[in-house]
Amino acid sequence: MDTNENKPRVGISTCLLGFKVRYDGGHKLDRFLKHTLGQFVDWVPVCPEQEAGFGVPREAFRLVGEVESPRLVTNRTGKDVTDRMLEWANKRLDELADESLCGYVFKSKSPSSGMERVKVYNDKGIPVKRGVGIFARAFKERFPNLPTEEEGRLHDMGLRENFIVRVFAYHRWQVMLAEKPDLGGLVDFHSRHKLLFMAHQPGLATELGRLVAHASEHPLDQVLNEYATRFMDLLSRRASAKSNTNVLHHVMGYFKKSLRSEEKQELLEVIEHYRTGLVPLIVPLTLINHYQRIYSHEYLERQVYLDPGPLELQLRNHV
Repeated sequence: MDTNENKPRVGISTCLLGFKVRYDGGHKLDRFLKHTLGQFVDWVPVCPEQEAGFGVPREAFRLVGEVESPRLVTNRTGKDVTDRMLEWANKRLDELADESLCGYVFKSKSPSSGMERVKVYNDKGIPVKRGVGIFARAFKERFPNLPTEEEGRLHDMGLRENFIVRVFAYHRWQVMLAEKPDLGGLVDFHSRHKLLFMAHQPGLATELGRLVAHASEHPLDQVLNEYATRFMDLLSRRASAKSNTNVLHHVMGYFKKSLRSEEKQELLEVIEHYRTGLVPLIVPLTLINHYQRIYSHEYLERQVYLDPGPLELQLRNHV
């Protein structure tokens, strides 16, 4: 996989790495994040409550008021600490802007860092699970293109794969901007990701192609900004078995003059087994990569779709 020698830098709620920074002095270690994914990314830990100076242990917080603009208050004493948290958050976000982040993993249900379904209490003390943590909301507003997830949702293998694919894609985007931030770099980036885009959302992939085709007609900065927004939105749409099957048949077309009849039949059978849910995507991709080593095709050699992330993360191993 070609993502430069540097690992993607990914923000994370500090407690998920096993640090004892929670209100009760405990942690919420996530072993997959720390020990598995942590081999391939550089974590940038953030704990809003601790870094804002509330101490460990501390009185627990909760969100109260309107779902769209809640206040952060202490559970027992009812002290409003919203302004203090937001003042810290603005400074921390300025610092994170210089960290070249490629994503962020939030702590679920947290009144500061929960990404969704955080409890917000009304004036009668009744909670609704429709809130967003104070810091998480500010982060997503400041960095709308960055891949974000919660640790709980990452136990879903499909969501995990989608998040990791987006993180490494954004890292490749950052590498391109650092090394060749011109029209040629954009065309090369789009070409390498074309099959991946097709698998996630064929219609949006076509629109993205049109943007690249007409890029020379507009200011480069404008095109790069629009492209980044649109390609990250595209990848946020999970690839379906139907679209993956279409891409697999498309890839097979590059071998039509090379494969023997029995090899074609074998590949068709394996793709059909994937389409019907009998085997995971890694099975037809492994066979295609095998044929690519034998009957090398220059276009496929550079396609991210065939190698989207470290093998150890088992991205395409779920049915």
